[in-house]
Amino acid sequence: MSTPNSLPFSRRAMMQAVGVCGAAALGAGLAGAADEAAPPRPSGQKSALGLKHPPLETVRVGMVGVGARGSGLLGDLLNIDGVAVTAVCDVVPERVAAAQARVVAKGQPSPAGFSANETDFENLCRRDDVDLVYVATPWEWHAAMAVCAMNGGKHVVTEVPAAVTQQECWDLVNASERTQRHCMMLENCCYGEIEMLVLNMVRQGVLGELTHAEAGYIHPFLAGLLGTAEYSVWRRRHLMKLNGNLYPTHGLGPVALYLDIHGGDRFDYLVSMSSCEKSLSKARDALPDGDPRRHETYVCGDVNTSLIKTALGRSISVQFDLVTPRPYSRINMICGTDGTFADYPPRLALQGKGHAWETDLAPYHAEYGHPLWRQHKEQALKSGGHGGMDYLMNWRLIHCLRSGCPLDMTVYDAAAWSSILPLSVASVAKGSSPVSVPDFTRGQWQTPRPLLAAGAS
Repeated sequence: MSTPNSLPFSRRAMMQAVGVCGAAALGAGLAGAADEAAPPRPSGQKSALGLKHPPLETVRVGMVGVGARGSGLLGDLLNIDGVAVTAVCDVVPERVAAAQARVVAKGQPSPAGFSANETDFENLCRRDDVDLVYVATPWEWHAAMAVCAMNGGKHVVTEVPAAVTQQECWDLVNASERTQRHCMMLENCCYGEIEMLVLNMVRQGVLGELTHAEAGYIHPFLAGLLGTAEYSVWRRRHLMKLNGNLYPTHGLGPVALYLDIHGGDRFDYLVSMSSCEKSLSKARDALPDGDPRRHETYVCGDVNTSLIKTALGRSISVQFDLVTPRPYSRINMICGTDGTFADYPPRLALQGKGHAWETDLAPYHAEYGHPLWRQHKEQALKSGGHGGMDYLMNWRLIHCLRSGCPLDMTVYDAAAWSSILPLSVASVAKGSSPVSVPDFTRGQWQTPRPLLAAGAS
């Protein structure tokens, strides 16, 4: 979905405030909120942990946002049995028309189209022929669209991050609890083949008791950030306003599952530190004279490192870096009493096997490869982006809704993982002081859950 010309009041007001007062002022405000305890659950709400609904024979999907990301995800959905795309929304009418044509080409009726204005998604959320609203729009819209969908009685999934402020995190939680509708963040990296192998190994005790994890989003994107395309502009805009870990969930999501966050542990507090900003401004200064981008100022440091302590005493390091020449990595490291796995490249070290990494993991894939990848690998690699993880994520989502079982991740995961963005900004603004991570489950984080167990099907 294209970046809206005018944002809803809350988002417009926030971005304007940042522009006037600077990132430090915003961070200070967030920091104050970060130290507050979780508010009591409002009357009439109940936990969404283990949320189940009757099976849906056909999942009727309303797509909101069919630009670069949404169009790819639409392709996955059209390759999965039991999916009917009944509505499509985007602020660019040509994208809606193209999506409708793709649906028809798959033998389905033409879905209803919504492109009248920036809030036309509200009309999609009111339709009786939509079970699931699928959000793939710019970040600022995710939470508002998800809440709108749940208020309309729909389940909702949203691209990452699910929210960009702490208040939006609570809005998602309260809407899901109040309406008892599923709300899941589409963290595709949780469904990577390596990540699910490691999850299976962790679940079967191969690494022993877990003590430490490392995650990140290291993506050398300097040239892309300075581009003039829509995607470049809105990604760069965040670096002009906020200083912290602005994209935590790709790396954090998988290690949160390894550590069973919200199934026996939770994030307790974090400290965050950013390096100075150098790389993006250096590239900006090399632009030709007269280029309007030469007047931009960037506040986000080249590298942000955030350290999270969990309630059980484990530690997690999360890095964010879009501008240095480091090769792509989500780090994806998990350390336990009996072994350590580290990625990029994938390697394993087990107690009693010497001091060198094992790099031939074929025997471990043979023994611990996740059943979902054994079952769907061929189709995932053929149909899905990002090495097949997109397809498997979407297949699993539809499978759960058609089976009437809980989704793999809950609204509490969406809130906690996304909250690292505003909380890291708050910590950086406070001189890397600790800030609390709210308990979005309100005391129910020790409730066990199956979480893509080895026997998942």
